[in-house]
Amino acid sequence: MTVRVMKNLIVVGTQWGDEGKGKIVDLLAEKFDVVARYQGGHNAGHTVRLGERKFILQLIPCGILRPDKLAVIGNGVVLDPAALTREIDALEAAGIQVTGRLFLSSRAHVILPYHRMMEKASENTPGKTRIGTTSRGIGPTYEDKMGRRGIRLADLLEPEAFRCQVELCAAEKNLLARALDLPESVDPSEIIEQYSAYAERLRPLVADTAALLAREMNRGRSVLFEGAQGTMLDVDHGTYPFVTSSSATAGGVCIGLGVPPTRIGRVLGVSKAYATRVGGGPFPTEAAGPEGDKIRERGSEFGAVTGRPRRCGWFDLPVLRYSRMINGLDSLVITKLDVLDHLAEIPVCVGYRYRGSGLIEMPPLASVLETLEPMYKTLPGWQSPTYGMTEHGQLPQRANLLFEQPRADG
Repeated sequence: MTVRVMKNLIVVGTQWGDEGKGKIVDLLAEKFDVVARYQGGHNAGHTVRLGERKFILQLIPCGILRPDKLAVIGNGVVLDPAALTREIDALEAAGIQVTGRLFLSSRAHVILPYHRMMEKASENTPGKTRIGTTSRGIGPTYEDKMGRRGIRLADLLEPEAFRCQVELCAAEKNLLARALDLPESVDPSEIIEQYSAYAERLRPLVADTAALLAREMNRGRSVLFEGAQGTMLDVDHGTYPFVTSSSATAGGVCIGLGVPPTRIGRVLGVSKAYATRVGGGPFPTEAAGPEGDKIRERGSEFGAVTGRPRRCGWFDLPVLRYSRMINGLDSLVITKLDVLDHLAEIPVCVGYRYRGSGLIEMPPLASVLETLEPMYKTLPGWQSPTYGMTEHGQLPQRANLLFEQPRADG
C-alpha cells in the first residue's frame, strides 16, 4: 500500500471560539485551492479585511475573497437562506464573484422561522438553564436534524416535497407553541412562499459537496477546512450543556463535509494569548472587574455578529492541553499578544484543583468547572509594544515565556 503525504489542513479553535480563526484562515487561504466550512451556523462571524474594506462573514468561507479559490459549505452547517442571501448580496455589491465559486451542500439543513421562535421560547422558559444563545434558530435546527424531521437544501429545491414537509412541521410547532402558551404561531403558507423564492436564488449554488471535494482532492488540489466556535463549545467535548449544537472539533470535518480521515494532513490550533467566552457557562480563568474590562477594551472583545461583550480572562493551559489531545494539534497560532503589552505581570493558569486535589483530566461536569480553583503561575510582563511585529525574533524576551509555557507544562 502506498502512503501519500496529504496537504489538507484543519484550522480549529482551541478555546471557546473568537480566537481569530478567520484571520488565520484568510492568511493561509492563498496557499490552498479550496476553503471548506464544516459546521455551525450564522451565529458566529469571521472579520476579514481586504485592503481598506472590512467583511464580516457569517456563513461563507473567507476563501471567497480570493478570486482563484473555491468556497464550500458542507452538510454539517445549518443554513438560514435569508442570512446567506444577504451575505451573497454584500459580496457581489463589493465586486466579488460568488456564482461558480461558492458551493452549498444539498444535504445541509435549513433554518426556518419556527426554529427561531422555538429557540427564543426555550431560552426564556422559567427555571431553565440559560445557555446564552443568539436565538437565531441554530440549536432547534440541529434538534430537528437529529430528530429526523429536518428540511435540507435538497428538499427546499423540490417544491411539492417542501410544501408537504413545511405544513407537517408547522402543525407540530404550533401545537408546541400553544402548549407553551407562546404569543407566536407559524403560518406555513408564508414560509412556503418566502422560502420558495430563496430556493430559486440558491439553486445554482447547490451541489453534492462531498463528491466535489473528493474530485478536487483526487486532482491533487488542496483543501483548507474551517469551522465556527471552538473546542470548548463542541457538543460532545465542550463545557456541556453550555455548548453549541455541532461538532466544533477537528473530528467534525469528517462528519460535516463527508471527507474521510485519511484525506486530512495536519491540524492547526488557534488560541488567544488570553481567554474569552460569550454567553453562560463555566469559565475557570475569568477575570472579573477592572482587569477583565481592560482586556475587553484593549482587545475589542465584542461579537462580530451580535456585538455582545465577551467575558475575558487569563490564558488557560489545561484547556490548551485538552484541546491538543482532542484535536491532535500539530501546531499552534497565538493571537492578540499585543493586548497584554501593558501588563507588569501576567497570570497563566497551569492547572486546576478541586476539593483539595489536583485534576489531571478535564472535568465533564459544568458544576465542577464552575467551582474548581485555577492554579496560576505569574509571569513578568514585557511592557513594550508588540503590535505589527512580523518576526519571532522581534518579540521581547519576556513575551517568549508565554510561548514556552505550553511546552514546559505539557
